[in-house]
Amino acid sequence: MNLTHSRRKFFAGAAASVAGLTVARSALAALPEPVIQTSVETAPPLVPTTGRPYNPVVTLNGWTLPWRMNNGVKEFHLIAEPVVREVAPGFKVNMWGYNGQSPGPTIEVVEGDRVRIFVTNKLPEHTTIHWHGQRLPSGMDGVGGLTQPAIPAGKTFVYEFEARRPGTFMYHPHADEMVQMAMGMMGMWVTHPKARHPHISDVDRDFCFLLNAFDVEPGTRTPKVNTMTDFNIWCWNSRVFPAIDTLNVRKNDRVRIRIGNLTMTNHPIHLHGHEFLVTGTDGGPTPPGTRWYEVTTDVAVGQMRQIELIADEEGDWAMHCHKSHHTMNAMGHTVPTMIGVDHRGLIRKIQKVAPDYMLMGERGMADMGTMQMPIPDNTAPMMTGTGQFGPLEMGGMFSVFKVRKDQKPGDYSDPGPYNFPPGTVAREYTGPLAAPARTSTDDHHANARAPQTKPTETVLNARKPSPHASH
Repeated sequence: MNLTHSRRKFFAGAAASVAGLTVARSALAALPEPVIQTSVETAPPLVPTTGRPYNPVVTLNGWTLPWRMNNGVKEFHLIAEPVVREVAPGFKVNMWGYNGQSPGPTIEVVEGDRVRIFVTNKLPEHTTIHWHGQRLPSGMDGVGGLTQPAIPAGKTFVYEFEARRPGTFMYHPHADEMVQMAMGMMGMWVTHPKARHPHISDVDRDFCFLLNAFDVEPGTRTPKVNTMTDFNIWCWNSRVFPAIDTLNVRKNDRVRIRIGNLTMTNHPIHLHGHEFLVTGTDGGPTPPGTRWYEVTTDVAVGQMRQIELIADEEGDWAMHCHKSHHTMNAMGHTVPTMIGVDHRGLIRKIQKVAPDYMLMGERGMADMGTMQMPIPDNTAPMMTGTGQFGPLEMGGMFSVFKVRKDQKPGDYSDPGPYNFPPGTVAREYTGPLAAPARTSTDDHHANARAPQTKPTETVLNARKPSPHASH
């Protein structure tokens, strides 16, 4: 898991900084040691060794936050702090996050658990944490100014409540949230059922990730926090394709995928090769009678979606947002459309003034994948990634759902490219091409082009209607 422990010294008055519910001084005498993670690889599931058992989730390009048990209470420690996130190899962004990462670590608990979360603020300004979708005391809801005083820079607050219902949730600030969420402050929360639930199935693999977006000018490192709609870095867990890890499963596994959206727009998430059921939303598990099979589910702003499927089709299957510009990386949104523009004789003239000038987009944008033109030092190519048949021409919110019959249970490693059985790959047709036969439709069109005689004029006689006195 490559977790590194960092011992932190806190202010003497940190134990007295409490959000809402009063906690005994003995409980605050020694805070849980914070765990920091800097790796961008998907960590293996954190199997619980204390507390009640559950089937853990796997966070895509993320990890689960360890805890300690203290007199029957699960205690976590979150550090709100500036972080540097590797969005793609060679592309690092200055963000704000938790415990070394953006998004922060996933928090996993069991229905009925008493949880205590210490939050230390190492940001340059105040913050809070809102536990999105949770049933809890109002004073623990994390809205600065409304339900609690904001956590000042350098201080530690504590939240304590019971995880009352199972489901998929999020956490994020409700203090200067336009800035703090635009900088990457968010994380997943999963509450597992304490016993068999009529609407929650046992699954073999359970994945989760957040949809987030940034506006990072190519060649820079810090997001524009005042952007409302014009984002150019569309991410899953603050990563872009091809740097998003693949979802690797065993054939016939029952798979659950939990998705949360903290961007400023909706995302229709589409999975190839399989149908799935939406088995959970913000409100918890959906009753089986309300479910129907989909291949795309729309995740609106601030929403959660939980989908389940049987992975019974072996192969490499695309999974992505179906908004086409969300499967691109930086630079593409401001490139003008040049399709069909006649550049004959123009290129040479321009190159006399600008020797490095290249024509882009005359026949579409796929040419850019082969140009290998220089890009700014700190950004990601617009359409990139390579498969066994050539360029994928994708970026942003895109990954691959890999189904293999020989993937071992509990093995989440990438099995590599799929070995296609002979005769199962689309290929060029090299046989004879038959001449098209004339059809009755062709005759009809020919007749339609023939000169028509002038139609006979028809005289219409109108009379004034009688009064409707009898109605």
